This record gives sequence, structure tokens and C-alpha cells, in this order.
Amino acid sequence: MGKLVALVLLGVGLSLVGERFLEFRERSNASREVESVEPENCHLIEEIENGSEDIDILPSGLAFISSGLKYQGLPNFAPNEPGKIFLIDLNEQKPRVQALEISGGFDKELFNPHGISIFIDKEHTVYLYVVNHPHMKSTVEIFKFEEQQRSLVYLKTIKHELLKSVNDIVVFGPEQFYATRDHYFTNSFLSLFEMILDLRWTYVLFYSPREVKVVATGFSSANGITVSADQKYVYVADVTAKDIHVMEKHDNWDLTQLKVIHLGTLVDNLSVDPATGDILAGCHPNLMKLLLYNPDEPPGSEVLRIQNIMSEKPRVSTVYANNGSVLQGTSVASMYHGKILIGTVFHKTLYCEL
Repeated sequence: MGKLVALVLLGVGLSLVGERFLEFRERSNASREVESVEPENCHLIEEIENGSEDIDILPSGLAFISSGLKYQGLPNFAPNEPGKIFLIDLNEQKPRVQALEISGGFDKELFNPHGISIFIDKEHTVYLYVVNHPHMKSTVEIFKFEEQQRSLVYLKTIKHELLKSVNDIVVFGPEQFYATRDHYFTNSFLSLFEMILDLRWTYVLFYSPREVKVVATGFSSANGITVSADQKYVYVADVTAKDIHVMEKHDNWDLTQLKVIHLGTLVDNLSVDPATGDILAGCHPNLMKLLLYNPDEPPGSEVLRIQNIMSEKPRVSTVYANNGSVLQGTSVASMYHGKILIGTVFHKTLYCEL
């Protein structure tokens, strides 16, 4: 009798997992093929070959690019090379990229950069905050940018028990930031089941030297995060739910959800066009092609623009789309004066003049 009960329970469990896997394939857009939308004035940035997972641009037009991410379940073409931060000046007629030197005793061999965010203080000093994954853990590294030398000076590493599986970050003040957690489990096998079962255990946290707390929960996989130009609203991408959450920021740093925009594509990092306030979203048209990488059928790329997000009917349009023949696995797009940089998790970087 006990064996029969065990077999019944096993059968029910396998049936549940199978049903959830089919649902996961649907959420992942496993059958979707992207239709090409490619502006005329685009070219690849030749010097970046191993990804440009996140991009943040200074008001002056200098763009920081994180490259070389190694992350569980995702492709990587240079597993033995440490990550880098690149700089590109978008004011140049033919923008060139350079890898920034890092001084100050930072362990560059363990550098595995993910999301990044710029902070400028009252003295106009520029700081770059970088999500790092040394030994597949999660820390936040703080660097000072030396513009004349075109280099970074390492200042500090932030660690905390809530800073696990950190994906992205948006900074508001000295050591004050929101960060997203994209998986609850750090074990790759368990995190796969987490995605399949859609547990929605990931969150957004607020960090400061005085207080660290979870401020928003219930995400399938909290991913990119950014802030509106007036700093009143925080936008959070839930990649496997294919949503952007619009959150109101309160004086005590708590977040209240105002609305959810469903996009039908898997949303990675977000940025705000400073000229218009529009949101640009780097997206994965088909997550299965990203997770089960096949060079003969590579993952495509997609960039969406969301206009008037606070209105009853925000306008969503496609800025760029490619089937993987040019750009694979787009994760971010950032705009400066009509010029756009499109980054990827593990592939190349595209520069376009719109």
C-alpha cells in the first residue's frame, strides 16, 4: 500500500512538473521568431566581443559598458577572461571604445561585472557602482571615475546577506541604491526549477549604510531597474513574466506598485531617454534560444521604446529587432542625443544613429 501511495504521489508530482514546464515554454516564447526591424545607420563596435550586459551614460555623452559576464545558465565565449568596464564617447563622429584601467588594489582577475549605475555627487565627482559576481557570489563594487586619466579607482566593496543573485542596481546617493534579485536559489539546478515552477520569490531591496530592507516582492525574476527623470518613479523589469512594473518611490524608500505593463517579450535591462523620458527596454524575443544556445539558431535581439508610460495607454514601438544574424541576446539599450548603444549578455555591441 505504501509503495502504491508513493507511486501515485510521484506520478502527480511529475505531471505537475510537466505541466509547469509546458507553461514555462510558453512564457519563454519558445516558438517565437523575431521579425527584422533594423535602422540604416548601425554598425558593430568591433572591440567588444564578450558581451555588454549593461550600459549607463553620463550627461556628457561618456558611456560605461560592463562586459564579460559569466552567469549560471547563460552562454559565455571567454570563460577564462576577467570582465571589463569599457568607455565610449558618443560625442565623437566615429565613437571608439577603450577598456578602463582599474587601480586601488581591486582584484581584477575575479571581476565579473553585471548591472551598473552612475552616481554624480555635489562636487561633480562621478562614481560607478557595479554588481560583481566573484566566485558566483554577489557584491556591489564602488569606483571613482578619473575622467582625465580615463580610469577607475576602486573605493569599496559592499556585501550583505540580502545581496544574493543580484542582477541590476540604480543609485540615488552615496551608498544608497535599489538592487534586484533575479533568483531566490543560488544553486543552478534549483534556480532552473524555480523558473519552471514560477515561484515568484525574487525581490527589490533598498540598501544604505543605516538600513537594508526588501521593498518590493512577488517577481518571477526581478531584472533591470531604473528611475524616472524626476526620480519619483522606479521601473522594474520582470524578465520571465515579460512585464515592466511602475513603482512609486516614497520618502522612506519603500516602493508602491502603480501599474504593470505587459510586453509579450522577455524584458532585461531598462534605461530612460533623458531627452524624452521614454523607456528603452533590451529584450529577449525567445528565452529558450538563449538558455539552450545553438550557434546555428542563435537567440535574437529586440529593443522596445515605451512612451507615456504613466498614461492609460502607453505607446510601445520596436526600435530594433534582429534574428541573431547580427546581434544575439540583447540585454540593454541606452540613448544619447539620437544615438543608441545596444548591448548583449555575451555577444557584441551595436551603435546606431536614429
